[in-house]
Amino acid sequence: MNRKPAAETRATTIAKDQLKSIIERVERLTEEKKTISDDIRDVFAEAKGNGFDVKALRAIIKIRQQDPIDREADEAILETYMQALGML
Repeated sequence: MNRKPAAETRATTIAKDQLKSIIERVERLTEEKKTISDDIRDVFAEAKGNGFDVKALRAIIKIRQQDPIDREADEAILETYMQALGML
């Protein structure tokens, strides 16, 4: 008879349960991510409806998320390039 040892069956069951748990967690988080994305889109739509420039808001949010030192370095490089091109 081709029967697996009890320990292997238990290990297989545990692995299957872990795999199922991981998949379900990722699916739940993906749904939450979609909900959050929808909420963010609604906030930007509200801002636009109140006369704010959404592109500028997104740029400000991106800047605020940067490390201050990195932001200063990026701004210095950008300013240097703009001066070289006669844009300032």
